[in-house]
Amino acid sequence: MLVECSEIPMSWLIDAQIMDQKTGYLSEKFNLWLGWPKKFSVRGLRNHLCSHYFGSKKLKETSRRLLFLWLAGWFICAIWIFWFMNSQAVEKRREMLASMCDERARMLQDQFNVSMNHLQALAILISTFHHAKEPSAIDQITFAQYAERTAFERPLTSGVAYAVKVRHSERELFEKQHGWRIKKMDLTEQPPVREEDADLESPEISPIQDEYAPVIFAQDAYKHVISVDLLTGKEDCENILRARESGKGVLTAPFPLLKSKRLGVILTYAVYKSELPSNATPVQRIKAAIGYLGGIFDVESLVDKLLHQLASKHSIVVNVHDTTDPDRPISMYGSTVTGTGIYHISTLHFGDPIRKHEMHCRFKQKAPLPWLALTTSIGTLVIALLVGYIFHATVSRIAKVEDDYRQMMVLKKQAEAADVAKSQFLATVSHEIRTPMNGVLGMLQMLMDTDLDMTQEDYVRTAHASGKALVSLINEVLDQAKIESGKLELEAVPFDLRAVLDDILSLLYGKAQEKGLELAVYVSDQIPEVVIGDHGRIRQIITNLIANSIKFTERGHIYLTVHLTEEVMSSLNIETEYHSANSLSAFPVADRRRSWENFKIFKKELPASDPSLVSTTSDLINLIISVEDTGVGIPYEAQSRVFTPFMQVRPSISRIHGGTGIGLSISKCLVGLMKGEIGFVSEPQIGSTFTFTVVLTRSSNNSNEYKSFEFHGLTSLVVDDRPVRAKVTKYHLQRLGINAIIEMYPNQVLNRITSGTVATNLMLIEHEIWLTNAGIWSFIMNKLKDDQLDIPKAILLANPATSSKKNSSSSLEFVSTIITKPLRASMLQVSLQRVMGCGDGEHSRNGRLPQLPLHSLLHGKQILVVDDNVVNLRVAAGALKKYGAEVTCADSGKIAIDMLKPPHRFDACFMDIQMPEIDGFEATRRIREMETDMNRKINSGEVPLNFLGNVIPQRVPILAMTADVIQATHEKCRKLEMDGYVTKPFEGEQLYRELTRAIVEMNDISSIKLYENSHMKRHVSCKIIWENFSHTWWGRIKCSSWSRIEMDYCRSNVVQ
Repeated sequence: MLVECSEIPMSWLIDAQIMDQKTGYLSEKFNLWLGWPKKFSVRGLRNHLCSHYFGSKKLKETSRRLLFLWLAGWFICAIWIFWFMNSQAVEKRREMLASMCDERARMLQDQFNVSMNHLQALAILISTFHHAKEPSAIDQITFAQYAERTAFERPLTSGVAYAVKVRHSERELFEKQHGWRIKKMDLTEQPPVREEDADLESPEISPIQDEYAPVIFAQDAYKHVISVDLLTGKEDCENILRARESGKGVLTAPFPLLKSKRLGVILTYAVYKSELPSNATPVQRIKAAIGYLGGIFDVESLVDKLLHQLASKHSIVVNVHDTTDPDRPISMYGSTVTGTGIYHISTLHFGDPIRKHEMHCRFKQKAPLPWLALTTSIGTLVIALLVGYIFHATVSRIAKVEDDYRQMMVLKKQAEAADVAKSQFLATVSHEIRTPMNGVLGMLQMLMDTDLDMTQEDYVRTAHASGKALVSLINEVLDQAKIESGKLELEAVPFDLRAVLDDILSLLYGKAQEKGLELAVYVSDQIPEVVIGDHGRIRQIITNLIANSIKFTERGHIYLTVHLTEEVMSSLNIETEYHSANSLSAFPVADRRRSWENFKIFKKELPASDPSLVSTTSDLINLIISVEDTGVGIPYEAQSRVFTPFMQVRPSISRIHGGTGIGLSISKCLVGLMKGEIGFVSEPQIGSTFTFTVVLTRSSNNSNEYKSFEFHGLTSLVVDDRPVRAKVTKYHLQRLGINAIIEMYPNQVLNRITSGTVATNLMLIEHEIWLTNAGIWSFIMNKLKDDQLDIPKAILLANPATSSKKNSSSSLEFVSTIITKPLRASMLQVSLQRVMGCGDGEHSRNGRLPQLPLHSLLHGKQILVVDDNVVNLRVAAGALKKYGAEVTCADSGKIAIDMLKPPHRFDACFMDIQMPEIDGFEATRRIREMETDMNRKINSGEVPLNFLGNVIPQRVPILAMTADVIQATHEKCRKLEMDGYVTKPFEGEQLYRELTRAIVEMNDISSIKLYENSHMKRHVSCKIIWENFSHTWWGRIKCSSWSRIEMDYCRSNVVQ
């Protein structure tokens, strides 16, 4: 032990300077200045202990002294803890006894007051109906019956009686009216409790006196006291005199009731002939008194009932005393059990201020041993011993922990440096690969636009596809690196989810058509049209899942569905059943419910209200997206490593189908970033279903771009014997605003058309149903023609597997057109426009979208392309010239600044970011400064208005071109007021789309300014530009360059 402790200061104190130099925190001189603070710090105290105690020869002696002092101190502390906790327990027991005693006293007092109030009410009743009525409305029978029936209101009284005030001059008349003589009370005993205890022999006649108080009414149990003069009894006389003087209830001293021998008291109330003022004098009260009402209370019975109601595990002894005479208290209630320990006294108030009563309470049992205090004090000693041992063990471990800590810090710095190096390496490699790949793909695209024979075109397309596959692989590797480093950021922009899904179908339907697969999508109508989220990442996940399904599926279908999670939680059998008739292509499918059975969101309980309302009450919506296929499935032994990066089901998979095995891993990480979950179910030779959830935000903008008035009011009949496939067709028709009706049986079509109240304009029929029931359609059409009814337009829906089949001309006699799946809203809109003879449908062929007349926007436009790479310049220039633009090239940022100095002739500029000398960011910043300075001069009049060719404000759209795909580059482009972003390798269509958008927006702003200067204020133009332009980030940047007057003008025109 001495050896180990003596080694500790070698690393802490002797080499302290070396350690500080290694960590790099303090210099030698700075340590001298900070010596005292370090000495009193935790580390300084630790070093001091180790150098003066653990490394000393007196370790044993010092440790014994410290141990003795430690134990002695904690022994004294344990004694104090025992005394303190025991006193707390005694005080708590005392407070508990006081609480219980006060509670019983309060309840006894409350019950007594209730009975007093009822007696007082009875006194008022007698005053009102006996003395105030002539003749009296109350007699003995009425009083007795009323007293018996209302006895439950006076549970503490055993009887009531009423005595009237009679003067000596009225005695003779009074006795004649009642038929009995006023009798004297027997002074040898108190009134009996029950009638059978009474002396039935006639008592003595009451002697002559000024005033009498004979009882005229009494409860049946006490009617033997009728005619007895209460003033002849000493204590009753005192009660009557005090009651009529005070106007309050007066109690007698406790006395034993006859027969029961239980203690009781009598409460007496005075009855007045009229209501007296609150400040009436005793003389006025005596004169106004006309009678006296008394009630007998059984005190012992009252207390017994109370204690029975408050029975608890804490047994206490209760005694009630009359302490009117403190020297001679009268025990009204008490138990023979002798109490021990603490006691408590509670005061009782029964309404009589003269009589004093108290309740004494004690515990029956002795106080238990203070086990908590004992265990706590003993436990404290044990803990003190353990702390001493732990302190000794801790000190011996500190040195090793310090060494480990320094080693971990070194490894941490190395890991951070390696992570930074990896990120820089990936970014550099990505940029260096993308730049030449942009030239390769661009030149191949330009080569495909030339005249090539079939063999050459095949070679070029193969090379172009290989290059795009390489770029896709680079993107996946970069995404994986970003995810691992935690630097992948998500966007939050409004987008149309249904349009995104249509784009995915348009991108992948060619591969599905080559294999004869049916591709379909369905989105629940409860999902908003526009949501807020990262549409690019959602597109990436869905594209990856569908591409995998196409890759591993040889027959059947691929079905994409989107629902709210609340829909699935309320009905877990959406669309998928175990029999094949309910699938899209009639092939068996895996039960999709098993793909989400482990999701945490489905283990939560739904609210009691309608589940469909859950998503509408909040801005956040939970979507569940499933991709179902009928492919080869995943072997059970390989399902556990599906989401492992760079892992394939079998080594031969990558050679047969291609791919790196990283797509699903990236998809899982992206789903996790969007606060969702992903799972799958797969059965070999049946198919797979991948399901994931995402959390998006509801957008206030909720419009459907495909709904138009040209299809409003149209009704279509969908003839399909498969409910799932029919529902998909109905979904796309409803997106166009067409009412769709589903009919599963062809022989019912005629009845459906003729019997309906609404005319059927269109019939969408599955191709295979048309072929298998060719005779029925001829009959239906001829029948409608003979009946001179409107014949609906017949449209066939063909699957890729059946679209190539040849059809006889007779079978297609009544068919208006054939639409090849997969269905998309834009394609379906164009086809229906051609069939119905409206819109631009006549300009499209084979169901393809018509070419929009946007190429004219670039005709004659002057475009400046800035890039230090000659190949990239040639690719960009060639792509833009294809759309009619006049392109000027510059190979440095300095030349671009000189060429864009106002005034200039360029309509837009593509600016490369990474260039030598002056990069794209610096060039853009200088160009914006020149534009701002020129606009300021024009507004101040220093430069004439026509100096820039009547274009106000002078601001050229600048679009960034870079091979970087990190979020920081996007943010910097926005900060420098760039108008767009093009990632290398780019395609001509991408350049064209970004350029036309920027030019159109810039022209709209310039038009508004020209209208203002020429006093041509147009409300419609302002509204269009304000609503469609200010919501984009580049629009907000442009609006920020306007003056306040310009902004207020545009906004005011919208309001007007």
